[in-house]
Amino acid sequence: MLFLVAALLLLGVAMGSVAHAPLPVSLVAAAVIGVWLMVFAVRERRSRHHS
Repeated sequence: MLFLVAALLLLGVAMGSVAHAPLPVSLVAAAVIGVWLMVFAVRERRSRHHS
């Protein structure tokens, strides 16, 4: 439950900063986060598949 509260708090902070950042900065940040999540997903899938 504490993890969920912390995640929602961080989401609120991130959404607040994105609202004030220029569009190109927001798009670059979204792309970096997307690539990071894809790398994480692939690593998780490979580690579970090989185990």
